[in-house]
Amino acid sequence: MAENHSRVMDDDEAKTAVRKLLAYCQINDWAGYDPYDALNSKILTAVPFLRTKLPRLVFTQALKRSPVNIRPLLLIKKTQNPKAIGLFLSALLNLSKVGLIDQESLIEKMIERLIALRSQGLPYWCWGYSFPWQTRTIIVPAGAPNLVCTCFVAGALLDAYEQRGDARCLSMAMSAAEYVLGELYWADGDTVAGFSYPLRSLRVQVHNANFLGAALLCRVYKHTREERFLEPALRVARYSASRQRADGAWDYGEATSQRWIDNFHTGFNLCALNSISQDSGTSEFESYIRRGFEFYRAHFFCADGSVRYFHNRKYPVDIHCVAQSIITLMTLKDLHPDSIPSARSVFHWAMNHMWDDRGFFYYRVLRPCTIRTSYMRWSQAWMLLAMSTLICDLDASVKRPQIKDLIPMAQAC
Repeated sequence: MAENHSRVMDDDEAKTAVRKLLAYCQINDWAGYDPYDALNSKILTAVPFLRTKLPRLVFTQALKRSPVNIRPLLLIKKTQNPKAIGLFLSALLNLSKVGLIDQESLIEKMIERLIALRSQGLPYWCWGYSFPWQTRTIIVPAGAPNLVCTCFVAGALLDAYEQRGDARCLSMAMSAAEYVLGELYWADGDTVAGFSYPLRSLRVQVHNANFLGAALLCRVYKHTREERFLEPALRVARYSASRQRADGAWDYGEATSQRWIDNFHTGFNLCALNSISQDSGTSEFESYIRRGFEFYRAHFFCADGSVRYFHNRKYPVDIHCVAQSIITLMTLKDLHPDSIPSARSVFHWAMNHMWDDRGFFYYRVLRPCTIRTSYMRWSQAWMLLAMSTLICDLDASVKRPQIKDLIPMAQAC
């Protein structure tokens, strides 16, 4: 991967960008729009025709793809999303390590918001999105708990517990693991197991959900040493690991309609497998991680520093993929010598092409245009976490060789 020289930022400039993004999020009270929040429209709920499956799907996809943000006209309000708050919490904890924030009250505010945004109706601590969303088969109500949202929130609470020793955070994360184990885990025979997603009534095989759920159980096991969390976690992880393709990739899921390969879900798989290995003390997934990382590096990065959404075409360039690419490269930095320089190259490209000087990141770069809508969860929360992850290693990365001196990682796009 060749570095983009049109705007190469030094470390101080990167930290300045973090401060601007942080200020933007604070000014907006950590609330914003989301690519999938179309069903929060008061107009939609007022028109009977739009309250059925097909119009919901069309409306959501049309709004997500619109180059102009018309949500205010559709009476869609900005909301605080539990997953975004969890990502912000993890990012703030990272930034506090390097002295970029010294506001303990800000970290405490994130924890209190997660407490307030807890899903209702279950005896567990669990979380869902701040909007209803229509799948191909069902409608998921706003606030309904799901595995992915719960795992990211619980992971942030464990970050807080490990850094601050806050027993409340471990207690909530343990309850979230109980939710995953008690409500979502299922097994069929000796080798097939998974976690239901997006609702507990659906027995599907979505690999990133399986790995994320298993990673949470293993991390809670690391702190509690309760064996009941470990065996189901490894059983699910082994199943989804076994579904890795010969080239190192994973399809999104096992259903016929889920046979695609994308950047950030692949990143989720690799980071979760790495976490499972570390927290359970097993080396059995090492070959899957290495093979998957080789595929990831070879197929999702372009020579100019941009990243692909799908493994086989350049566009769209999505900010969530940018963020996850940085996080994945940093998480698995020991597997290849150019991981940190490559993560910085991705970050520089995003600053050159997706950064607004008002303090936020754009959503997507398409071939004909850029969608400049600001999304709080999808864009800002993920990029703040990615930037905080990168900044935590800036001192070490300065001492490493430049990208041009290292093994090429990607082809030109």
